[in-house]
Amino acid sequence: MKINWKPGTMIYPLPAVLISCGDAPENYNMFTVSWVGTACTNPAMCYISVRPERHSYPIISRTGEFVINLTTAEMAKATDWCGVRSGKDYDKAKVTGLTYAPSVKIKAPIIAESPLSIECKVKQIIPLGTHDMFLAEVLNVQADDKFLNEETGEWNLAAADPLVYVHGKYFHTGEFIGKFGWSVKKK
Repeated sequence: MKINWKPGTMIYPLPAVLISCGDAPENYNMFTVSWVGTACTNPAMCYISVRPERHSYPIISRTGEFVINLTTAEMAKATDWCGVRSGKDYDKAKVTGLTYAPSVKIKAPIIAESPLSIECKVKQIIPLGTHDMFLAEVLNVQADDKFLNEETGEWNLAAADPLVYVHGKYFHTGEFIGKFGWSVKKK
């Protein structure tokens, strides 16, 4: 039997990501977001949803840039900490030990420890209620080559042990089940 709940955001798991922003070292910041996703394949577009009162909201609004940095189980404590502390009060890189590094196409930095960093240019800000959605075009992706299979050329995010968020809790991702299309592949 199913029970009815009030409307809510129950689409889980979501990646727990660190968003980095700023256009100069003195205003760089990183903060945790789980309201993140893919919006379009061509052109490659994604989004983050951010509360206007967050310290980074005016930085992203002004610069029109941000980086989505995927996180790992190894980065879990820093990821959580960056979600509960404000960049107006702390130098988050200094406190967490995470490192800013240059992006290729934008001024906002990547986080060097992230296995995958997605450089984004804001195309539209959509007010939604408690959050505003920053819809953005992906300009570049930086992937850590230590997760690249030299024989096949395949990049293996699962080897990085990605961190996901489920209704207020962080988890590892699960065991490999199959590749897209495996259910209809002829033997």
